[in-house]
Amino acid sequence: MAADLSRVTKKYSNGEVTIVWKPARCIHSTNCFTGLPAVFDPTKRPWVNAGGSDTAHIIEQVKKCPSTALSYYMNSDGEKPETEHTETETVVEAKPNGPLFVYGNVTVKKSDGSEEKRKEVTAFCRCGNSNNKPYCDGSHIKSGFKD
Repeated sequence: MAADLSRVTKKYSNGEVTIVWKPARCIHSTNCFTGLPAVFDPTKRPWVNAGGSDTAHIIEQVKKCPSTALSYYMNSDGEKPETEHTETETVVEAKPNGPLFVYGNVTVKKSDGSEEKRKEVTAFCRCGNSNNKPYCDGSHIKSGFKD
């Protein structure tokens, strides 16, 4: 039986900052490992080496994650729960040859009747090949999806 990735959360710490990875949100943009390969290396296990760079560079790179699959918290502050509401206007952006990004607070009503609250950025599949529908899982890259 396959693991339910929607519930998986991985944490990696350098003692000062903890990197949080939620694989179900990952759209495989490659921003993390092309931007900071000393920390993020998908060819290694674990793929995150929190000791590979200083805290400032880690935070800077994590903030560039377009899907919010990567986040962080400062260990001195303790783990803080995610905020319930993001104050932002809802914006929809079709990424070239990629997913549909929805910025803001969204309630997703799934085909099975369940609902899920999302905030900040949600990446929806446009190619039809995702194994995590309605969300993007990066399948558009392998399928050669073009707008």
